Amino acid sequence: MDHAAPLTPVNIDWGAVMARHAAYEAKTASLMPLNKAALFDAFQTVGITLVTVAFDGGGDSGQIESVDAVAGDEPADLPQVQITLLKAQPDGSGTETAIMSVADAIEDLAYQLLTQSHPGWENNDGAYGEFRFAVSARTITLDHNDRYTAVESFEHEW
Repeated sequence: MDHAAPLTPVNIDWGAVMARHAAYEAKTASLMPLNKAALFDAFQTVGITLVTVAFDGGGDSGQIESVDAVAGDEPADLPQVQITLLKAQPDGSGTETAIMSVADAIEDLAYQLLTQSHPGWENNDGAYGEFRFAVSARTITLDHNDRYTAVESFEHEW
């Protein structure tokens, strides 16, 4: 019988891991105004006035369901241009640039905002909702709806 050598325990400095994650989250939040401005600038160049982004998640997965744009009261196409977003390095120590389509930038910002405001939105019963990118006000509004299973138990004795 061949016996495998015992595994060497791995010592993880969880304090350092959490510090790097906190630095990453802080850097990501600090870049949001710049990335948001780049996206709104792209919308304005083609006259888009509103973009709505629907999302849905549950069972440990979630996705963007749709992205719709309007110019005034008419449906509009997203600009077919590339924009540059700033991304936090994984350890939060700096930034790197990412060049992507406007559609990808919308999804990227939506996922960042969901993670920032409702971490775990895709887990268990999940959540659904909609982002509204109001171009003239340069605001992003989130309508978020959590799903959950409720159990009501009653015991009676007569």
